[in-house]
Amino acid sequence: MSAGTMPLQEVLTHLEVMANESLPLWPVPMGAKARLINVSENATYLVEADNFRSVLRIHRPAYHSREGIGQELAWARALSDDGMVRTPSPIPGRDGEFVQEGQVPGLPEPRLMVMFEFAAGRQPDENEDLTAPFERLGAIAARTHIHSQNWTKPELLQRLVWDTEAVFGPNAYWGNWRDAPNVTPEIREVLEEAEVVVCERLARFGKGPDRYGLIHADMRLANLLIDGDNPTLIDFDDSGLGWFLYDFATGVSFMETHPQVPALREAWVRGYRGVRPLSSEEEREIDTFVMLRRMALLAWIGSHIEAPEPQSMAPHFAAGTAKIAREYLSLFT
Repeated sequence: MSAGTMPLQEVLTHLEVMANESLPLWPVPMGAKARLINVSENATYLVEADNFRSVLRIHRPAYHSREGIGQELAWARALSDDGMVRTPSPIPGRDGEFVQEGQVPGLPEPRLMVMFEFAAGRQPDENEDLTAPFERLGAIAARTHIHSQNWTKPELLQRLVWDTEAVFGPNAYWGNWRDAPNVTPEIREVLEEAEVVVCERLARFGKGPDRYGLIHADMRLANLLIDGDNPTLIDFDDSGLGWFLYDFATGVSFMETHPQVPALREAWVRGYRGVRPLSSEEEREIDTFVMLRRMALLAWIGSHIEAPEPQSMAPHFAAGTAKIAREYLSLFT
């Protein structure tokens, strides 16, 4: 049985064994234990022993190469080293390598793993006033984009590409949004119309170096840790090439219909413009990137339905996406 057809709970049972058996690969204290804290694309564990804490990420198979993960870590470290934004430092293994490999008998293939220093702070909650965090997030995004334009990228960049082909193409990373739960014929019709408009507008918007480059690509609140006045940006796993404004759309992932979003958009833009120019034309296109991201998330729910988070959102997500699409089409058609 492959990991793809194995029930999630069975996979997690094997991964917990792998996590704990792999701890000696790193210089962690004797007696350290790994405890699952999140499962999405990857499985993430908190590693604890007395006063020691770190975070272990076990990658899903066939999503990133070892070289690609190394490139992710290199950019995140450069952002921190250059004073653009705080990011958790990866911890090298006892062999000096940041990317390690583990395998257990219950899983058919080995998994790549990275351990990070523990980052202090709390994730903002979507039901609190998020204006200040989003203004910070806008400034952080702008700094990452400035850095992206100036950082010398590897000649062969083995990272994801977040464009319309990645979301709507025949080999879309997260599958076809039409296969997601509760996509009725009526919902499919409006979303297909929205897909056409998104693709047309982004083709005109273009991929010039002032608006397209290396991005975080998952800059949502779950990946922002607030500790006083020192925010930390975590989880660069989805980082790759994409439109800079896609980072705003990822910031409102899963909360696009929240009544705070218009104010959060204003705050994000204000924070962004405090660091990097943003034209009125670019600002107007934010709606297109929100639509693109929302449809990508609909596909993600369909292709990850075995996990608890997609299951909890599945009953209403397609209908909510259609509502956003109708509002989007009223603006641009």
